[in-house]
Amino acid sequence: MSGLNLKHLRYFWAVAANGSIVRAAEILHLTPQTISGQLRELEEQMNVRLFEKSGRNLVLTDTGRIVFSYADEMFRLGDEMQDVLAGRIPGAALTLTVGVAMVVPKLLAYRVLEPVLKMTDPVRLVCQEAPLADLLADLSVHKLDLVLADSPISPALNIRAYNHLLGESGISFFATQKAARKYTAKFPRSLDAAPMLMPTASSALRRMLEQWFERQAIKPVVVAEFEDRALMKAFGEAGAGIFTSPTAVEDDVVAKYGVRVIGRSEDIKERFYAISAERRIKHPAVSAITETARNELFTYA
Repeated sequence: MSGLNLKHLRYFWAVAANGSIVRAAEILHLTPQTISGQLRELEEQMNVRLFEKSGRNLVLTDTGRIVFSYADEMFRLGDEMQDVLAGRIPGAALTLTVGVAMVVPKLLAYRVLEPVLKMTDPVRLVCQEAPLADLLADLSVHKLDLVLADSPISPALNIRAYNHLLGESGISFFATQKAARKYTAKFPRSLDAAPMLMPTASSALRRMLEQWFERQAIKPVVVAEFEDRALMKAFGEAGAGIFTSPTAVEDDVVAKYGVRVIGRSEDIKERFYAISAERRIKHPAVSAITETARNELFTYA
């Protein structure tokens, strides 16, 4: 073991983290054949089986899971060392790279991340927005420190990551000043046949709204669907229909878009998560995010 090939171990780690040789090959800019051959060499060198086939997929053996846990820690520490050598010295600004899932409301993302901007020690915040699946792939190879999402990571995904519940919020319904007079008085019955702006089916909120409408025997008219909820609010501001947002940022929505609250529901609860590659939160900026969210912004379930 004294002659362990770290390059081969890195290839093993990339395959295990991404769930397939093809995906790892894309990230490492190598051919799948090259990675397959070097994985075999690593298994021969270590005299163990690291993967076994399950249909068309590769899954870690028990030994493979042990090796992966050590490799993951090794390469994380190696990345930290590179940061230090690149000039991250005491007193210099830390960097926090956050992926924000497209379904997370922008105003809420700002409120969640705002504590980072107020820390005593300077922190450079880097935000990226993309579909959740893409962000989790980047998290698995340590391109991101944290992912903000409206749902926990699925156990079915072969990604080593951990869910940290930030809290939950009820839902508020908004309309323009003119339309609000029509829909406020008999809410929620007033939503029947009303023009509704909805998140797409990929959002956890969409499913909860549809179930709530069914329980209330309400059938709104869905005039448009949005993956980007900031765009949905822009349409709502223009009078295209009624839209929703977490009650936790209700005042922010009213101030920014000039709309009115026509009603609220505590039966619909949106939960928001910080997803990290580490079980125990170590980054001081991530600690600030979770503590402020749980103590000030959300109801923590």
